[in-house]
Amino acid sequence: MQPRHSFDAVDLPHRLLTWYDRHARILPWRARPGEPADPYRVWLSEIMLQQTTVVAVAPYYQEFLRRWPTVQALAASDLDAVLHAWQGLGYYARARNLHRCAQVVTQDYGGRFPSDEAELCRLPGVGAYTAAAIAAIAFGRRATVVDGNVERVIARLFAVTTPLPAAKAELRRLAESLTPGDRSGDYAQAIMDLGATVCVPRKPKCLLCPWAEACAARAAGTAEALPAKAPKAKKPTRHGVAFWAVNEAGAVLLRRRPETGLLGGMIEVPSTDWRSAPWTVEEATALAPVPASWVPLAGRVRHAFTHFNLELTLLAGRVAEAEDDGAGLWCPIDRLSEHALPTVMKKIARHALGKS
Repeated sequence: MQPRHSFDAVDLPHRLLTWYDRHARILPWRARPGEPADPYRVWLSEIMLQQTTVVAVAPYYQEFLRRWPTVQALAASDLDAVLHAWQGLGYYARARNLHRCAQVVTQDYGGRFPSDEAELCRLPGVGAYTAAAIAAIAFGRRATVVDGNVERVIARLFAVTTPLPAAKAELRRLAESLTPGDRSGDYAQAIMDLGATVCVPRKPKCLLCPWAEACAARAAGTAEALPAKAPKAKKPTRHGVAFWAVNEAGAVLLRRRPETGLLGGMIEVPSTDWRSAPWTVEEATALAPVPASWVPLAGRVRHAFTHFNLELTLLAGRVAEAEDDGAGLWCPIDRLSEHALPTVMKKIARHALGKS
């Protein structure tokens, strides 16, 4: 379905940009009118904003800029320092890729981000959306930026009833048909602002929308129902056993997870694999990281990941000696906060300290 009336791919962007010039959000990473955009700041904000809200990101962004004001400074930093500063933003693979990308840009590109979408997509952690955002906002390239806000705006403007995620290709094609060649960065930010502040998921503010007269879903009275979404599959539950090992000095055993996979490279409380079937105590103790008399702690630790729910039981044990046996690192309990522990590991520590 096409937008109503005679609005076209020239008039609609013009209307949106006129609205944006009056109502653009003031954001810490957004260049002021007349100021050139800093590719480093654009990239940093876009990585942080993935699956996270503007309100949550703002203080992290400002702290990162204070500690690492340039891509070269971030590249030279210690990964653990970056992971520690990232705590609270979740999805730690983004932090690892952020650090690695800074190193690649510094070493292979002389500290300058490439401006081409295809070249940007070769950088660690930079996908199609982020590449388009950097190309458009930082370099003024004609690039179509499609995030959840943009999908919602386009689905309503064209009354696309195909459920997500099946509708993604169609929504991208329609969004691309409207992307102007001039002021591409402003347009990308404008359509994201429109989705974030006006064309919101519930009770869209259609009277304030510069595209209201052209919106097919508004005319049909279906705006709030779009974009349609396929029913979510029930998330499976995985089970594991965590080992809370404390030595004679009162230090707890931690170790680093493998670099690849979920929570890759993060510091953890040792545990079994996470599997679909619950573990018996006998199965778990056979895989304990150090010898100890293991005692089950009452209760469970529960944590929700994107694609599954996790249930952990805990075994606590006292370890006679604290020598470096390769099992991991021994951390005084009052210094746990110095390590970049993922949220699920913090839950384990709180549970163990409350029960042991």
